[in-house]
Amino acid sequence: MNVDHVSARPHVGTPAVPDSARLALARAAEATSTLLAGLGEPSNRSPEQRAEADAAVDAARALRAAFMDTHAEAVYDELTDHRSRHLRLAELVQEAAARFPGLVPTAEQLAAERTRAQAHKEGHEIDQGIFFSRVLRSPTAGAHLLDAMLKPTPAALALLPEFTRTGTVRLRSVTVERRGAVTHLTMCREDSLNAEDDQQVDDMETAVDLVLLDPGTEVGLLRGGVMSHPRHRGRRIFSAGINLKALHGGGISLVDFLLRRELGYLHKLIRGVRPEGTADWRRSTVDKPWVAVVDGFAIGGGAQLLLLFDHVIAASDAYVSLPAAQEGIIPGVANFRLTRSVGPRLARQVILEGRRVHASEPAARLIIDEVREPTALDAAAAESAERLRGTAVLANRRMLNLAEEPTDQFRSYMAEFALQQALRLYDADVLDKVSRFSGASVGKAAPARD
Repeated sequence: MNVDHVSARPHVGTPAVPDSARLALARAAEATSTLLAGLGEPSNRSPEQRAEADAAVDAARALRAAFMDTHAEAVYDELTDHRSRHLRLAELVQEAAARFPGLVPTAEQLAAERTRAQAHKEGHEIDQGIFFSRVLRSPTAGAHLLDAMLKPTPAALALLPEFTRTGTVRLRSVTVERRGAVTHLTMCREDSLNAEDDQQVDDMETAVDLVLLDPGTEVGLLRGGVMSHPRHRGRRIFSAGINLKALHGGGISLVDFLLRRELGYLHKLIRGVRPEGTADWRRSTVDKPWVAVVDGFAIGGGAQLLLLFDHVIAASDAYVSLPAAQEGIIPGVANFRLTRSVGPRLARQVILEGRRVHASEPAARLIIDEVREPTALDAAAAESAERLRGTAVLANRRMLNLAEEPTDQFRSYMAEFALQQALRLYDADVLDKVSRFSGASVGKAAPARD
């Protein structure tokens, strides 16, 4: 990186970020990188070296935060050519690394990080958290980024002709099958209890896009598949949430998992997908009703999913939990949505104290619409999907979602989440908690949970 040749790209109508600010940022980042390289691998540093590294990194991050506080909209305009391009999260930080040296980690820095366990990383993703928190705080830039994340993925667009023709697509972790007017998404990570990782987030967004774009689908239905995991072999399981073994090993990313999940397919479940091409003046997105069927348990991210669905059916022996205190991370947007659904007292019991909500108890009716015996779930799902068909349902769910979760409120929450979740990923408390699961099979439905 030649910091002496960092210069602004002028754009008509938007003041460019001053060269002096860009150079100060680049030089501070280069000095910090040089210092860290001289201290060796993070896992081999002495306590004194760790303190020296922490102080230098903290000073560089304070400069990045101040830079974005002042220039967030100008930076975003330059990266997106005055919002004429819709860049997704990974594309945006890639552009930022190239155009604003020192603002976010480079591809080389991130590649080096991926070779390390979570506890042995430098924590470069925190700089991405600073970047996205400031972009999302801006009503202009943040709203544009939300729109960009509602665009269909290239993978979905490539698979759509095949799915439209055959009604079936098999992804690595999700199967997509149209049956009549209902398309069934079946999570099929059978060895890991549908524990989520980067791959499953990628596949789920592709699957959700296919449902929303497919002209033959009126309702989407999500359910867990039959497991081969030793403790639940032969049983359907909904989801064990985030894959803690992958997190411990450094395989859970801020951008491709934690942020993409919330701003991508989870947000699309509420708002719909924004198709390519000419916009329809009647509405800007294509949305559809969704049904969830819970077998076994919906833990963590699985429980978060239920807060987005129009109708939730659960087996009588199922339970829901959000063990954020046990894991130490923030359970996505559940802190925002669960309070709305169940009230502040129960939300605190579930998120802060780890309370499980069993389908058989009265409190479950605040999250679950129907409780059926396991043998009756198929019939209940078919009945629910039939009730949700029709254009009147679409119009009313759109207005309900707008009233329950205004876009600006969601954007503001995500601005803070981007930073706080990045910080949690590298907190000693989280690293200690996650390491306890590293020897378990996979996922977090490991021994002590079920």
